[in-house]
Amino acid sequence: MISIIGSGQVGSAVAFLCGSEGLDDIVLVNRDEKKAIGEALDISNAVPSNSTMSIKGTGDYSQIINSDVIIVTASIGTHQASRSDIMLDQSMLIRDIARKIQTFAPSAKVLMVTNPVDVMTYLVQKEGKLGSKNVLGVASSLDSARLRYYLSKHFGVSQAQIHDALVLGEHDDSMVPVFSHAKLGNTPVNDLLNEKQRSHITSDVRNYWKSLRNYKGSSVFGIAKNTYDIICAMIQNKSFDVCASVLLDGQYGLDDVCMGVPVTITKDGIVQINEVALTGEEKQQLQKSAGIIQKNIARAQEFLKSSR
Repeated sequence: MISIIGSGQVGSAVAFLCGSEGLDDIVLVNRDEKKAIGEALDISNAVPSNSTMSIKGTGDYSQIINSDVIIVTASIGTHQASRSDIMLDQSMLIRDIARKIQTFAPSAKVLMVTNPVDVMTYLVQKEGKLGSKNVLGVASSLDSARLRYYLSKHFGVSQAQIHDALVLGEHDDSMVPVFSHAKLGNTPVNDLLNEKQRSHITSDVRNYWKSLRNYKGSSVFGIAKNTYDIICAMIQNKSFDVCASVLLDGQYGLDDVCMGVPVTITKDGIVQINEVALTGEEKQQLQKSAGIIQKNIARAQEFLKSSR
């Protein structure tokens, strides 16, 4: 069973993708129960005619019991605020959700979408006392897709010709595009880009969400599809390599921080954290990114401690 906590644009888009493929039973949970029920009713008309799956909306967290995968998209109203600006309010929301997951579905795999995703991934695991292999944040795969997009745009080729485009670190301004790993066909892109071009593409990737907000409120379809791909791998028990925010324990020389790195997932959750070779500059950037996340985690934890 798939439970989606939050029935806003992203949560509903994820539910639609899962429902339209008849992937598994779906429970939509929302503090406005009518919204969850309405989205479930709408999506039920997109379920394949030969599917036996069910979809329902509720405001009752006890309905997530027996969930295989839980997706957390719930968020306070963000409007045009930055990810870091909303961190403290989001922390209180995620603490409450984490405790409900601990109560009703402690063995479920948890996909965190709520921003700032690296901090929220850390908090949901710690506050819910959830296993580190069962919790990941969905965002670095989206950042990697954006790097692939901008590389294809720069070279004037289709995205299919760009390979191994990875973005590691924070899902925010300190994210690290790994140009040393990316290829155009079989040619390393570092052989084709100068420092100024790399800097320009890095800025484009980091500011993608800000550019998008000039036209619409926030990213919906990209993050929904990236989340859906991970759900599919878990529900169908396929081995899937993806960049995701996970808790590090020595990998990349980092400890006790959630950040985007390449991982392998199956129905058992995170089965491997994959370390790719980085240049000295990329390593320094990743260390800096980790430090920023750790400071934000400490700030959020101190806020939650004072709010108990």
